Amino acid sequence: MAHVGKQPDFLDSLNHNQPGNCQTRQEKFDLYFQGESSHLGEEISRLEEFSPVGGERQDAIDHVLGGITNLSNEVADAKLYTSPYNQRIYLQTISTLNENLRETMARIAPSSRFRFKCSNKTDSALSSENTAEWTPASSIPDLAPREEDDLGELPKVSKNYNDEITRSNDAIRKPSFSQAKNIDLSNHHNIHILLPSTASRATSVGSVTHISESVVDMSIPTSSETPFASLVLSDIKGSLIIAGQVAGAAHISRVVDSIIVVASRQVRMHECANVKIYLNCTSRPIIEGCKNIQFSPMPQCYMNALDSTQNHWDQVDDFNWLKSEHSPNWKLLPEEERLNESVWTKVVVGEPGLGLIDILHKTGLK
Repeated sequence: MAHVGKQPDFLDSLNHNQPGNCQTRQEKFDLYFQGESSHLGEEISRLEEFSPVGGERQDAIDHVLGGITNLSNEVADAKLYTSPYNQRIYLQTISTLNENLRETMARIAPSSRFRFKCSNKTDSALSSENTAEWTPASSIPDLAPREEDDLGELPKVSKNYNDEITRSNDAIRKPSFSQAKNIDLSNHHNIHILLPSTASRATSVGSVTHISESVVDMSIPTSSETPFASLVLSDIKGSLIIAGQVAGAAHISRVVDSIIVVASRQVRMHECANVKIYLNCTSRPIIEGCKNIQFSPMPQCYMNALDSTQNHWDQVDDFNWLKSEHSPNWKLLPEEERLNESVWTKVVVGEPGLGLIDILHKTGLK
């Protein structure tokens, strides 16, 4: 697998921010990319360890696909401040990851379950414009799993859970997502959504977008056994988002005047303002183009089996702040301003007598 320059240990390099050793955005992204690509390579090499029974191996494959997608998007976003040479190296690495994944899937897939066909398409990671792009596996013939049986092909029914949420008159909406593979919540205002355990089979990829003055709680289906492979939170205002657990990266963009609770291996925030984030993160969080972001450790009630000793919630890298002094764009949320456990265990879950407006008031969002 190709690497950019000399490859130091990812976490060690990011955990040492010594005065006088200011890194450029290019250097910071190099370290980030090397860590992510190495991690994905390790995950691909371990796919054979997962059982093909019960969808366990397919879930692991989807996890890797989501990681490659996110990394491709990150490379595209970094094009403004990375050199053409480094962009080529990044894209070559992504191409190698794609090819390794294809070869691994071809080797471990039972012939009765998967069929691979030759494709004349060039690898999507290397476009003619040198821009990182990715097509979901379900749309690529030589990556898409196929099942064959005597029943023939059954009709596919797509259920619109967002319409179901909008039409419901319940005080707390609980969409099952039992017929979905991914969780997509979008275009909701002044609403309380609580995902039940039935949504745990739809945690391949999570997306919460265009939400305002609402409460969204996804902590139940994303427990330690069924975390999101990756998560996108974007265009959110005045809301409380309990995102739950993410095995890969959480990408948070254009979120303002809100509270986020998330446990993730990697967190990146873009163009956010006035956000309080309760976090468990096994690598250093990254912010870019953000203002007034306040960080706090994750509430104990959401920790479950998470390892708090590997939590780097307070070791933030600001890609727009290259000086050795502390960035003015983020700070630690003072302990006296953090919501106590009773708010999370009683108020946020919607105890009797409390409506959406009460929850937003008691969490300081109204």
